[in-house]
Amino acid sequence: MYQPSGDLLAYPYAMRSGDIVQSVLSPAGAQASSIHQLWLLMLWTTTVVCVVVLAFIAVAVLRHRRRDEVATIPTTPERSLVRSVWAATTLSLLILLMLLVASVWMTRGVESLEASGALTINIIGHQWWWEIEYEDTSPSRRVLTANEMHIPVGRPVVLKVSSRDVIHSFWVPNLQGKRDLIPGYTTAIWLQPDRPGIFRGQCAEFCGLQHAHMALDVVAEAGPDFDRWLEGMRKPAGPPETDQQRKGHAVFMSRRCAGCHAINGTEAYGQIGPDLTHIGSRSTIGAGTLPNTRDHMNAWVKNPQVSKPGNQMPPNPLSDEDSRALQAYLEFLK
Repeated sequence: MYQPSGDLLAYPYAMRSGDIVQSVLSPAGAQASSIHQLWLLMLWTTTVVCVVVLAFIAVAVLRHRRRDEVATIPTTPERSLVRSVWAATTLSLLILLMLLVASVWMTRGVESLEASGALTINIIGHQWWWEIEYEDTSPSRRVLTANEMHIPVGRPVVLKVSSRDVIHSFWVPNLQGKRDLIPGYTTAIWLQPDRPGIFRGQCAEFCGLQHAHMALDVVAEAGPDFDRWLEGMRKPAGPPETDQQRKGHAVFMSRRCAGCHAINGTEAYGQIGPDLTHIGSRSTIGAGTLPNTRDHMNAWVKNPQVSKPGNQMPPNPLSDEDSRALQAYLEFLK
């Protein structure tokens, strides 16, 4: 199972894939627990109602058969029938009122879970990937990444969400309910994980052709591990160390890559696609579409339309030598 660690490579996709959780039945935060309790209340209440109704139907059917056997049709007093209908109606209204009160109470409780000193993260939805920025009072200490979000256990986190193109919906069922991302409008959602783990998030609002391939991983880890991770993410990309990595860097800068992507510490300042400063430390590419391995990265760079048709990244015809060098450089960015 998941072992929190400060190392940026502590979550390789091959080791993590079996431990990633995406289920409303396994709450890992205060907000998700409240939603889960409301769901259980509604489930058991409606189950009891269903069983009682079916029991009354069965009794009515059996009585009707017995009446047919004796060929008599006893009359039911009208007053008794009216009382039964009123009792059933009143009980139904009380049950619905109880569920309404529970729902409103849960919503108010979830929305009121705020705290000072919360970690603030900006999330911007794109077709079809997630831009993630960790705020800081010093602009130079802000962290920009994509499709993978790390958060500390036991500390409140406020997510400021918006969209760059169409309506998206941020949903990590283990941690919180859904929140729509509206173009040109910023809203906030609070969450606080109460145990470490890796939880899968998903866009829950149909946003186009590759809606199903717009996922992200949320890594909840102990405070010291998170602090080490965040500090590592603040560092710019270092200079390439090998000849192949230097050649890969040259390929990246000379091709269209640098026009769409940014790598902090280099002259690549593109703002169209995800920031690639630490792409080598992420577990997936294409917002959860493929595991982040050299072979998959090679296939993705050459023609991302094969794995994710309709995405905005164009094919990049490269020679095998240039492709291998570029993969070595991207793998180096950790």
